[in-house]
Amino acid sequence: MSEISIVQEHNLSPEQARDAAQQVAQRIATEYGLACKWDGDVLRFERSGVEGALTLEDQRAAMRIRLGFFMGAFAPAIEAKVAEKMRKVFVPA
Repeated sequence: MSEISIVQEHNLSPEQARDAAQQVAQRIATEYGLACKWDGDVLRFERSGVEGALTLEDQRAAMRIRLGFFMGAFAPAIEAKVAEKMRKVFVPA
């Protein structure tokens, strides 16, 4: 099992950070067929072979993704795409 961990610092308000997290979730949900749901300040997502969470904290967003055996082969590409999306959306408009 592969694990990806990405931390993105930000200066967004809690509402802006939640909107940014939702954008990241929509992208990965569409691209990887994930089901997403909020649990307080944690956005959880999963599908067969993939599970993870995007946790919103005061000035940072922390993403943790666990990939099963098959999806583990795609870990570097998945990490690069998610990190890039997080960099783009966790900046003030």
